[in-house]
Amino acid sequence: MKYLLVFLTAVQLWRQHVEADQRGRVPLGDETILLCEISGTSDRLSQITWQRTIKGKAPDDVFLTIQPRIGPKYSNGEDLRFQFIGNFDKKNGTLKFSNVTLKDEGSYTCIFSLFPSGKQSRTSQLVTLVPPNTNLMSYTPIEGNEEVPLATCKAAASKPKAEVKWIKDSLEGKVREELNETQHANGTTTIWSTLVGKPVREMNGQSVKCVISSETMKEEILETNIQVLYSPGEVTVTERSEDSFECATEANPNATFTWTRVGQSLPASVIVEGGLLQFPSRTSDLSGLYQCEAENTVGKTQSFVFVQISSVSAVVPWVLFALLLVLNIAVLGYLCFSGKRSGWDPSNCWEKEDS
Repeated sequence: MKYLLVFLTAVQLWRQHVEADQRGRVPLGDETILLCEISGTSDRLSQITWQRTIKGKAPDDVFLTIQPRIGPKYSNGEDLRFQFIGNFDKKNGTLKFSNVTLKDEGSYTCIFSLFPSGKQSRTSQLVTLVPPNTNLMSYTPIEGNEEVPLATCKAAASKPKAEVKWIKDSLEGKVREELNETQHANGTTTIWSTLVGKPVREMNGQSVKCVISSETMKEEILETNIQVLYSPGEVTVTERSEDSFECATEANPNATFTWTRVGQSLPASVIVEGGLLQFPSRTSDLSGLYQCEAENTVGKTQSFVFVQISSVSAVVPWVLFALLLVLNIAVLGYLCFSGKRSGWDPSNCWEKEDS
């Protein structure tokens, strides 16, 4: 019988024991439930005490007590974020905790004062989760042979730290990643991931994506286009029509065009609109060597075109008339000469016969 009583007492104590080391992970600013309940005992409950061990507070800081007649009572300053939602008569001291901050992270213990068995407790670990502030920044390097930053993806002040990856598409193998992180005093971490490479004009406009993942948020994808500044390339001059020429080139930023006449000032009758050079009046004095210069903030490039303008269209009709006149005279002379040899009077070629 003695052994049976000892066994029953041990079972009763085991049933009264409150589970410990419960972990709660709560997003910053959210609310959580601090569970505190005991069952399997008929002992009289005189008080429920809540205490915490967090940064900035003394260990085992008592912040709330609950008594049967008085109800909940705050200690060491009123913190209305804690709301008693349990039932004292049912030995339930559960709290609702709202607007959780990083400073609230730590351990929370509820203590049941029972008679005659004594005190029983339960401890919960509160972990605050902080989503990252995300940002993707692109740079505008000038074309060159030295490695420079092309884009930086940032996941700032998160807890736990976020993971940053890149989708490089056509730039795979042409750029590399540099990862840096900073641990902050409040327990958060900032991650920087930078794409580094030699800026060439073929990279300009290429798309890259930054993929940020964290326990506190859905996967986020940020996208940008790589920007590389470069001087104008080869300038091509195209004859748009018989009285206009246009020059074009590739450059970033876009180039501006300037037309000049080599060795002379640009004729007043010539019209310039951007890269377009027009000759509304086609006169031979406009002939000459013209230069198109393409320029941006990085550099400039030139190209030349020789323009030949003649008034042949006005001269040709008179030349043809003269040729026809000479031809007619030659034919008439031949006929007269032939008629003379055959007895025909050649004066008939130049005079009319008398009637």
